[in-house]
Amino acid sequence: MDLNFQNTENAFAYKSDKDLKDARFLFSSMSKAWLVRLGVWATPKALKWNLPVKGLIRKTIFKQFVGGETLKQTTSVADHLAKFNVQIILDYGVEGGQGEDKYDHSREEFIRVINFASGQPNIPFMSIKVTGMARFGLLERIHELSNYNDVVKGVLNTDGLTTEEKEEWQRVCDRMLAICKTAVEKKVGVMIDAEDSWIQHPVDALTTQMMMQFNKENPVVYNTAQLYRHDRLQYIKDVNEFAKASGFVCAFKLVRGAYMEKERARAAEKGYPSPINPDKAATDREFNDAVRYCVDPANNMYTLVGSHNEESNRLAAELIDKYGLPHNTDRVYFSQLYGMSDNITFNLAKAGYNSTKYLPFGPINDVIPYLMRRAEENSSLGGQTGRELNLIREEIKRRGI
Repeated sequence: MDLNFQNTENAFAYKSDKDLKDARFLFSSMSKAWLVRLGVWATPKALKWNLPVKGLIRKTIFKQFVGGETLKQTTSVADHLAKFNVQIILDYGVEGGQGEDKYDHSREEFIRVINFASGQPNIPFMSIKVTGMARFGLLERIHELSNYNDVVKGVLNTDGLTTEEKEEWQRVCDRMLAICKTAVEKKVGVMIDAEDSWIQHPVDALTTQMMMQFNKENPVVYNTAQLYRHDRLQYIKDVNEFAKASGFVCAFKLVRGAYMEKERARAAEKGYPSPINPDKAATDREFNDAVRYCVDPANNMYTLVGSHNEESNRLAAELIDKYGLPHNTDRVYFSQLYGMSDNITFNLAKAGYNSTKYLPFGPINDVIPYLMRRAEENSSLGGQTGRELNLIREEIKRRGI
């Protein structure tokens, strides 16, 4: 089936006329860089000072990008999207606090999300961040002690840790184990987010350990590869070869990446080569090569293509057809952030592919960091906002409203 990502009728069928006009207003506002800068500066302060801004936030940027303040509120979003063959990846959008009590609380929240998702027919996955359950400094220390070849096999070097640090790391492992055990029992997939490159070793090794234990026949645990890193395609291949030799199923979520400026700045400051590809073209090549590798049935991979790039999504869809796989093969899912790239999500869904929205939820105060990132990344007319705005205007014109 020929995919037309410019089909705005499909893209916005789930939006009422009012919702569409609200989205036009929001993206028009976000195209003004000065207004975004003001909002990013003022919004956290207004909430901190208890100024009456929550109503405005709830009706605008929160409504566009977040599923609700509670798990229950996400049900109506999931049910509505189900009518258009779009599934949900639930994300507890609270940025984790520090301290063992907070880490235990995050574990319980993640388990609560799994239990909730298991009772919903339209939520096959949820996502977690290891930094929500572990001290950053501990992850950084373990990363420094470990080496790539061991990490590929799920092995970490903790010999240099103190007894207290080893006990602390064991608690992190226990939290992850409890989450993944629940996920297996409830038949809900767990996608483990990528982190900064200088703490990624323990995240990767722990994720591989969970895949070894729980991905025996079907993929429950997915790692995440940020393909703006020039070493990640090789890492995917190496882990998959280890998986084949060890008798477990390898599963990866593919994304371009979220921390580019921070990664480059740290590399320059510390005097080591940047882990980031030199330009966007190189990242695009790396991402698409990863799509080719992961979708090829010969490699026995399971993957989620997490991309707002039309070319990459089209490539994955064409490969599914090339290999004679059904459009809804459980080997390949697609995902975009809720509130963005509806032209990709809903046209893929219309064509019968496994199409999902990444749906954060949480109290307004807690998801503000997430919302501010969405505002900042959308603040260029030449970027995502410009594309979103043009498509929304086209659909408004088509509807004659």
